[in-house]
Amino acid sequence: MPSKIKIVTDSSAQFSSPTLVADYDIAVVPLNIRWRGCLYQEGVDLEPAHFLAQLSQHDALPELLPPSIETFQAIYSKLARQTDRILSIHLSSALHPTGQLAQAATQSLLGRCNITVIDSKSIGLGLGLVVEEAARLAQACDSIDEIVRLLRKYTTRLYAIFTLERLAYLQRHGLLSRSQRLLGEMLGIRPILTIEEGKLLAMEKVRTPAQSIDKFVEFMLEFSNVDQLLLLQSAPQPTEQTLTLIERLNLEFAQRNYPVDLYQPSLACYLGPNANGIMVAESAHTTERQRSPVRLKNENDRPTAH
Repeated sequence: MPSKIKIVTDSSAQFSSPTLVADYDIAVVPLNIRWRGCLYQEGVDLEPAHFLAQLSQHDALPELLPPSIETFQAIYSKLARQTDRILSIHLSSALHPTGQLAQAATQSLLGRCNITVIDSKSIGLGLGLVVEEAARLAQACDSIDEIVRLLRKYTTRLYAIFTLERLAYLQRHGLLSRSQRLLGEMLGIRPILTIEEGKLLAMEKVRTPAQSIDKFVEFMLEFSNVDQLLLLQSAPQPTEQTLTLIERLNLEFAQRNYPVDLYQPSLACYLGPNANGIMVAESAHTTERQRSPVRLKNENDRPTAH
């Protein structure tokens, strides 16, 4: 049942159910991706599997562009004819300026509609889960302030780990210098990344897919109670690395379903092709945190390729 509070998000959100957007009447604003001289709208004219396959065949790096302020204004104006309260939830502001443009667009409706912009501090499934939680809360709670308070608590239970093979993506986002990238490529370095406080951070570095799987298993062993998780890859069917990871996870934990999906084109702008990842939502019913956010072994360590 649609809520009186309308929910807006962007196309970088990845949802646990394909019907969730329709079920909760969520408005999704397409992000733009510029690649090889063409401009695409995510979720409109960009098919994820085809894009990821093509990405692996070219060295050109895609660029993730935000919607225009006018696009947000048009969506907010349309929804303002149906409600006087809007929650607009977007990918991490530390990764992308989409949320800032959404906030700027609210000025045109001051006094006509209460629009609250929320930073999910995540992307992909993390953002999707925050949006899903907001939609559920909006059906049970009439206070935007209370929903925002609960969502801010919810974002602290989201975790992610990734490995990628093309270091040029790290250089673009300031996690490697050019010399570090070149040396890393020469040595076959595979960086391990996480999202912490909304920022994409380099944790460690490995040299083989088997070592990446070891790190992923170590990551999952830190959790005592998981609500939702998703294994991310760049191919439509489970890859050999994903299947091996599932085998390892089943050795460590009770047998459970490990859903596998493609990562979104928007996330590919940060990870590149042939990346892998796990996104996790920790349960709210964990009585005592038995884990701490994954950090560098040495806080002063940097993702260099020594």
